[in-house]
Amino acid sequence: MSILDIIILLPLIGALAIACGAPPRITAIGVTGANLALGVVAWILFDPNKEGFQLVASRVVAKVPEISYAVGIDGLSLIMLLLSVIVSFCAIWMAPRVGSREKLYFSSLLFISAGALGAFCSTDVFFFYAFHELALIPTFFMIGIWGTGEDRVNTAWKITIYLAVGSIVLLAGLIAFQMQLSQGGLTFDFTTLQERAASGAISAEAQGWIFLTLLIGFGILVSLFPFHSWAAPAYASAPAPTSMLHAGVLKKFGLYGLLRFTPMLPEGLETWRNLLLVLLIGNILFVGFVTLAQKHLDGLLGNSSVMHMGYVFLGIASWSAATGEPIGLTGAVLLMFGHGISIALLFGLAGKLRDRVGTLEMEKLGGLGKQIPIFSFLFGLAAFASAGLPGFANFSGEVMVFFGGFQGYQGGSFTNLQWATILALWGVVISAVYMLRAYRSIFLGEQPDGLKVAEDVVLMQRIPCTLLVVSLLVIGFYPRLFSDLLTF
Repeated sequence: MSILDIIILLPLIGALAIACGAPPRITAIGVTGANLALGVVAWILFDPNKEGFQLVASRVVAKVPEISYAVGIDGLSLIMLLLSVIVSFCAIWMAPRVGSREKLYFSSLLFISAGALGAFCSTDVFFFYAFHELALIPTFFMIGIWGTGEDRVNTAWKITIYLAVGSIVLLAGLIAFQMQLSQGGLTFDFTTLQERAASGAISAEAQGWIFLTLLIGFGILVSLFPFHSWAAPAYASAPAPTSMLHAGVLKKFGLYGLLRFTPMLPEGLETWRNLLLVLLIGNILFVGFVTLAQKHLDGLLGNSSVMHMGYVFLGIASWSAATGEPIGLTGAVLLMFGHGISIALLFGLAGKLRDRVGTLEMEKLGGLGKQIPIFSFLFGLAAFASAGLPGFANFSGEVMVFFGGFQGYQGGSFTNLQWATILALWGVVISAVYMLRAYRSIFLGEQPDGLKVAEDVVLMQRIPCTLLVVSLLVIGFYPRLFSDLLTF
């Protein structure tokens, strides 16, 4: 049994133990803490000088077609694995007290974690898809039962319908991709598929419509404009731990999938690059202006998460098979990690603020920096990271993405990619404006009359917050820890 098998199975075993009567919170923290340690061990065991997947394990599930429960990690999946175990541990540690159905609450969180880990570690396309679907089911329960707002049930149905449609479109694209590479026997193994695709088995015309189908399917799951309207209300309505896991980890599934399949469909990317550029600018500028107009912190964070997906799409769009330069893709991966950590910290702190103050409407807040200085300091760090301040992982990723947009430029007129990169730069300004405005509204100025004084971050709650901040700073100051792991 591979260490990856243990990492995937532990949350499922933990959920079963909780169902059988184990203490929900303690069990969930213990399981995710063990997974965090195992994730670090997997990082230590990983050899960046070797190509292909490592720490592999495979068991044949079906022979016709050949489907295997197969796991393994390369540099990309290792980074996503680390993101998953870090955010899972912190989300469950920061979970509030649950008045009812505590077993279902923590079991659902563990199922979301297991689904994300299984998807990132699977080297078989069938289980890559199936594990993601596993994580969607508990998301519906978390929002519908423990969400906030009177419209939480409708929101739960909306996110379920949107993601179900995205999954169906994605499934159609994956089936079409498989059939194009079925010569020599139908297989779901990533390595075999990569080898067959590299041999030119898919025509340029077929690559075009397959890539478009995958882009729409993955794009809905990632909240690519204009398929983004489900995301911000869902994150605003969800319990804080669910928002941390979904926005911080599970949303990266679609981006991870595009990073896996785009190098196998280079002509498809060339065909639809301009469309992708238009859509990602919609994420950055249109959703950015929508974020500026938000009056509630949870709505601001939800729209901010949607906006920042545009930068990752820009990194993907900057890749070209002709040059083979991976700087944009590398930046996209670093930004996925940085965004996942920073948005998880922001949603976690927002949840604590709602529990202690009773509202996230920014006009009703103010002057809290004097009352909760540690909380305001942590929130400021997360806000600065989200806005792309140097020293944080987000900055490293964004800089690489922007360089990727201009790679190969020798002077003269700009291409569509470079014009899109210039427009995307304005998103950095927009991010700084709405994050600084939110910080000022909540923590500076005079405290409104009647506002309940909030309790500062207690000692035990500082542990997950510190872990998230340190993760951002370590990769921000030394991005080579991750960039050297990546090969495209």
